[in-house]
Formats: sequence, structure tokens, C-alpha cells
Amino acid sequence: MLVELRIKNFAIIDELHCGFGPGLNVISGETGAGKSILIGAVGLLLGERASPDIIRTSEENAVVEALFQTDETDRLRETLADMGLEGEDGLLLRRVVSRSGKNRVYVNGSPATLGMMARLSEALINICGQHEHQLLLRAENHLDILDDFGGLGLPRRAYERLFGEYGELKARVRELSERKREGHEREDLLRYQLQEIEAAATTVGEDERLLAEKKVLANVQKLQESARRAYDTLYGREGSVLAELRQVLTDVREIARLDASLALNEKDVEAIYYQAEDWALTLREYSRRLPVEPERAVTVDERLEVLARLKRKYGGSLAVVLDGAEAMRTELTGRAHIDEDLDAAEADLEAARARLFGEAEILSGQRKAAAAVLERAVETELRTLRMPDVRFSVAFRGSGEGVAGPTLNARGMDDAEFFLSTNVGEELKPLHRIASGGELSRIILALKKVLARTGSVATIVFDEVDSGIGGATAEVVGERLRDVARHHQVLCITHLPQIACFGDRHYRVAKSVIGERTTSQVEVLSEAGRLEEIARMLGGVDVTDRTRAHAREMLVRSKGVSGRP
Repeated sequence: MLVELRIKNFAIIDELHCGFGPGLNVISGETGAGKSILIGAVGLLLGERASPDIIRTSEENAVVEALFQTDETDRLRETLADMGLEGEDGLLLRRVVSRSGKNRVYVNGSPATLGMMARLSEALINICGQHEHQLLLRAENHLDILDDFGGLGLPRRAYERLFGEYGELKARVRELSERKREGHEREDLLRYQLQEIEAAATTVGEDERLLAEKKVLANVQKLQESARRAYDTLYGREGSVLAELRQVLTDVREIARLDASLALNEKDVEAIYYQAEDWALTLREYSRRLPVEPERAVTVDERLEVLARLKRKYGGSLAVVLDGAEAMRTELTGRAHIDEDLDAAEADLEAARARLFGEAEILSGQRKAAAAVLERAVETELRTLRMPDVRFSVAFRGSGEGVAGPTLNARGMDDAEFFLSTNVGEELKPLHRIASGGELSRIILALKKVLARTGSVATIVFDEVDSGIGGATAEVVGERLRDVARHHQVLCITHLPQIACFGDRHYRVAKSVIGERTTSQVEVLSEAGRLEEIARMLGGVDVTDRTRAHAREMLVRSKGVSGRP
């Protein structure tokens, strides 16, 4: 329930603070006083677009703030939980619009996004004005309205889950069918590529090893010369390093035999000698195994070209080439089972389709039952609104006919549209073709009253609900608004006294000039003030005692009206 509304620097409003109560809150005032500005301000909390033009002249920001008393319905609780917020005892929404075009949004004092505010406010308040009229008149919305009225949220969500699973299975069957259609050509290509890679019989690092070998082959003569020269220096020539070391070892042994004080260890000299001997042998073996056949260089070049071609075709390295070959083997193995997979997927799809059609038929039956109740309820409401010959009907048609019967969409197998006939002998016509403004207002009110019994929002705002009506019809509209207010808090902007007299509280919007600036104010009327306002609405500027007496009679009569069938 909307408890308090605060507006600052919005249009011609300087600063306005207004509290609202449960039941029917009536708002009246002369044309141009600013009644619609209140609705515009509340609309900002519903996420409507804001232009800097709404900011009061010479001010930088406009502020709209609303405090809601909440009972945390399931819808509101889920929304708050998704946002990481708690409702506590109330919910404070605040929106600031600046001339720079930037918006600042707060929920319970914490910064939020406009989308978050819109989600919250949609669970709290509904404005039934021209925009809402259009939503109710659009045929594409009628099935959703019917489902809400019938309390079909759970079966519809269950159907939607099945429809999603069915869609995933259809996509799977399409994918497998496409793979099967392309299978032969793809398999031939995979086998050819895999055979080419396997024929090369390569391993990771082979190209690097061959490049190293190629470098050796290109320098074999230089390597042989260096190896022989080093061998001769160590061992092969007269006066070699080993021959000299052998003499050193002999001399050290002789010294050690005669004088134990020599600090040179004989074994250290022996170790150097034998190490040099190993070097000499290693160099000799290296020189002998160096390749001398010229054809080996040709073989290496040819092999490197084979490997380079593989890398160009299948990846930048042999590791990538070999990983690709493994992926080809896996895909070929998978393709070997594609027929089995496709058969299984088609069987799953057919079973899902049967379940989906079963759920759609159940949902369709529930909708038709709810439609019959809705038809009777709307006709009853419209007859109380001085439309005695009205007929209201929910027309069903399939969402489309396929080879195997009705096709399904995300909402089931039905499309629904509201039809109406207002006079005897007239055929039922789509709701959107109703031309009379008075009839339209009554139809919308009847729908809102019937739907209000199942609606989840706590506050409903009626704007221009009295368009095109008057007299006895207006009095009945007032009664119906009071009936709606038994289930919801209602704010109703009206210019008709027949409606205003049914309010539990009455607010008057007045425009005045203060210090050469125009401003609007809202005041809660006392019983005496309410009498004067209804008298003004009856008689205009000049309010007479007779007009006051008429207004008093209307107020007394409205309190005695208990609702009509």
C-alpha cells in the first residue's frame, strides 16, 4: 500500500507531501490544477522515461519518493531476494532526475538501477490510465490476462518448462540430422586427412631433431677436422698431452717415494690423465660416426618438407597436427554411432511432444473453464454499469494448424481474444473495435474489478476512468471502485461528484500563484471541505446552498449504498 508520496520540483509542483490510506482515495481538482502531474510522478517510479523538461523552472533536480507498506507477497519477496534486499516493514523508492539527463535511483536508501525500481514497483502499484487501457485492449495480452484470472500460473510454468525441453530436443535432432546429411562427405574428408597424417608416422619433436641433423651434415668436414686435430693433440701425435701427463705422473711418484712432504696427490694427477684419455677416445669415436654419405642430406631435406606440409595444412607444430589427428579419430568414432544417436533423439523428441501436447490440452481445458467464469463475471459487472444487453466472450483459436494437428508455442496451443457486443442484435466484435469512450471506460473498469480479485499488486491508480460517462452510470462506477477498494488500495482521479462521494478519503489538488511562481498543492479534505468540493464539482464556481444540499444528499446516499448485483 502506498503510504506516503513526496514530490519536489516536478513540473509546477514546488514541494508536495501527501499521505494515503487504505480503501478508496479520491483525488479531484479543477482542470489544469495538476492532478495528472501526480500520475506522471508515480509513473517515474514505474520506470517510465524521464525528460529534463519535467524539472521545475530554475531548478536542477526533480525528486519523487514513495513509501510503501508491504506484506511481502511471494512475487515481491522473490524480487527483493533476487536483488539482495529486504523489505522489513516498508519499502522506500526514490528517483532523482537531473537536467544533465542522469537518473539516480534508490531503494531503501541504497543506490539501485532503474530496472530494479521498475521490477519492484510493478509488484506494488498499477496505473490504470490510457496506457493500461491499451494493454487490456491488445489481443496478444488477452491469453495472459485469462491465465492470471484463472490462477493458471503453476500449470503454465510447468508447460513452459516442458516446451523449453522440447525445443532443446528439436535442436538436437536437427543437429544430428544435419550431421548425418553431411556425414559421408565429412567422413571421407576426415579419413583422407587422418590417413595423410598417419602415413607420415611422425612424432612430436621430429622436425627439431632433423633440423639439428641438417646442421651437422652441412658442416661435417669441419667437424671431422676439429675432432681429429683435438684427438691428435691429446693422444695421436708425438709429444701429445697424454704422453706429457704420463711423464708428469712418473715424476710425481718418484718424488713421493723419496719425500713424503710433497703436497701434490698422485691420485689427482692420475685422475687428470685418465680424464684426458677418455676425452681422446670420445673424440675418436665422434669422428668415426660422423655421416659421410651425401644422400643423407637429401633424405633429411625431403623429410623436413613432408613435415612442413603437414604443419601448414593441420597446424603450426607437430604437436598440433597430432592432436588434430586424435580429434579426427574421436569424431569418426562418434559418427559411427550417429544413426543410433539420431534414432534415440527422435524417440525422445516424440515422447516429449506427446507429453507437451498432453500438458497443452490440460492447460487449454483449464483456460476454457476459466474463460466461462470470466465471461459471466465481466457480463455481471457490465450490467451493473448500465450495459444491460452486453455480451462478453473469450474466443479461442488454435495457435496454428500443422500436419499432425494444432501447433504449439511457448504459451500452449491456444490464442484467445476478448469479444463484446453492447446492444441486442449486434454481433460480437473484438474488444479493440469499441468506439464509445463511455463504453470503453466501463469495460476497462469491469475488467479491472474482476481481475482485481486475483491481482497481486496492493495499489491500483485509476486515471480518466470516468471518461465519457455521467449521471446514474457514474454513480454505479463509484460503487464498483469502492468494491475494488475492498481488495486493494485505490487512488482515483475524477472530475465527477457521483464517483468522488464514494471515497474513504478525499484529496483536492489546487493551483495557486505564490511569489510570481505557479505551484500545485494537495490537501486532505475534512468532512466540511469535502462537502464544499463535491458541491463545486456539481455546480461549478458559484456554489449555492441548494448545491450544498445536493452534495450532502449524495454523500449520505453513497454511505448507504451496499453494492448492487
